[in-house]
Amino acid sequence: MELLPTIWFIAIAVLWTGYLFLEGFDLGVGMLMKLFARNNTDRRVLLNTIGPVWDGNEVWLLTAGGATFAAFPRWYASLFSTLYLPLLLVLVALIFRAVAFEYRGKVDTERWRTVWDWAIALGSFVASFGVGAALALTTTGLPINANGDRQGGPFSWFNGYAVLGGLAVAAFALVHSLAFLALKTDGEVRHRARRWFVRLVPFALLPFLAWMVAVQLLSGKPWTWLLVVLGIVAAGAAWVLARQGSEGKAFGALGAFLVCGTASIFGAAFPVVIPSAVDPAFDLTVSNASSSAYTLGLMSVVAAIGLPLVIAYQAWTYWVFRRRVSAAHIPAAHGFLPAIAAKVLVDKGAPGAAGGASAGSGE
Repeated sequence: MELLPTIWFIAIAVLWTGYLFLEGFDLGVGMLMKLFARNNTDRRVLLNTIGPVWDGNEVWLLTAGGATFAAFPRWYASLFSTLYLPLLLVLVALIFRAVAFEYRGKVDTERWRTVWDWAIALGSFVASFGVGAALALTTTGLPINANGDRQGGPFSWFNGYAVLGGLAVAAFALVHSLAFLALKTDGEVRHRARRWFVRLVPFALLPFLAWMVAVQLLSGKPWTWLLVVLGIVAAGAAWVLARQGSEGKAFGALGAFLVCGTASIFGAAFPVVIPSAVDPAFDLTVSNASSSAYTLGLMSVVAAIGLPLVIAYQAWTYWVFRRRVSAAHIPAAHGFLPAIAAKVLVDKGAPGAAGGASAGSGE
């Protein structure tokens, strides 16, 4: 097996793991906007925990996709063409979610906030489910022919593995966000998040565990089976630590479960990057799907310089915003759009406009 394609396969696996870890908890926080928060103050606490970091977390998704495109163009082409519809839905969900973050606090009406709360919650769920389905299919099989083209109709990719992967990532994101909120918030939200985590984690991680085992049954190796066992141990440790109130250690243990899980999945699939559900002879591997040695070498130099800088900057961001958030830190609602509308009326000399603006609800 050639060295550079193998290195870049590992790098892409690491990027996906980083994305699921970092974006996982903020996608989960988005879903909790309707499942967990009881009032507008709770929702503003949730938004303020991820407000400084959510857009930086999404960079990991772009980097994983870009690295796949550059290092394994056939992998990228087959994956994104075969899964065009679900990945398009993921993109739309992420767009709606991002817009909702910006627009939610612009008007102080319950109806306005409710619309954007649903956009955040549904966008987060669709994005996590779609990413999970795509990752599960790229490790269990897609209906591709010898040229890497899709066989069958636009939904020929849809099967039980897609549903399993979608549920695995969505459920993991949900409990990951509860662990994050227990670590990042204070007051009632913190205690409620820890209680929910303790109750849900034994069940919510089952789809991810099933995905891990399914890949092992298809192409597992002794060391990847060992990682499955270590992942189960880490999940149990996260539950025990959360019950003891060790929130930081519980969050770390859940991260260890994710690392063991993704390593076992990608490790079992290696050296195949997309198994063909049509004929194993059509499998895409790190050898037949990779770019030239020159391209991979140049990418390695750029990554060796740029990646540590990006990681250092993101780590610094988390350090700056490391303190807990509580309802006491949420300022009173303030106006934005209504104030602008009033200013426009005043500038135009509309009668009775001065002083007629009502306060809005900024975040």
